[in-house]
Amino acid sequence: MPSVVMVDQSNKKVKDVELPALFGSEIRPHLIHASVVNQLANRRAGTAATKNKAMVSGGGKKPWKQKGTGRARAGSTRSPLWRHGGTCFGPMPRDYSYSLPKKEKRAALVDAIASKVMDNRLVLVSSLDFAEPKTKLVTSLLDTLGVKENALVLIKSENKNLTLASRNIPSVKVLRMENINVYDLLKYRYLIMTQDALSAIQEVYGK
Repeated sequence: MPSVVMVDQSNKKVKDVELPALFGSEIRPHLIHASVVNQLANRRAGTAATKNKAMVSGGGKKPWKQKGTGRARAGSTRSPLWRHGGTCFGPMPRDYSYSLPKKEKRAALVDAIASKVMDNRLVLVSSLDFAEPKTKLVTSLLDTLGVKENALVLIKSENKNLTLASRNIPSVKVLRMENINVYDLLKYRYLIMTQDALSAIQEVYGK
């Protein structure tokens, strides 16, 4: 089974932690891709719309008689062929969302975390406690942990000081356990996880 070193906020080793066996399995890129595509599709508003011939105001009167003028036949000035006419086959409001099988979603999430383990991008911290919501405390923590790039911080329960201290840092995002998703795991280079969050993942996804 894979293992990782748990550190405290001073980056001092606390102990070696054996990760669940599921994080040592082979990564399946197709499941991760399917999960990300699904998540982005579910985010789409689907509100793009255009007016077709029936929706454009005006055009009730036939512009000229059917025969005898030498011009092409026309029944409405709001035809898609005319200026100020309706749009032909334009986008209409629709729902882009769809569901993935639960097993696929769980497997994709586990594989996304496993990829962090394989790339040595997982930082396991015993706890994240801040006396006050100061941004400089978070930046100092990242420097101490050696995290030089963007990072996703995964916690089990609400941590108000950490959340407030991190929101002014564009390269850092704090997520509670129930909001974990594949897209954010891939978007951020490092995954900083508390011991409680790891225990929760093992309890939920290790079954």
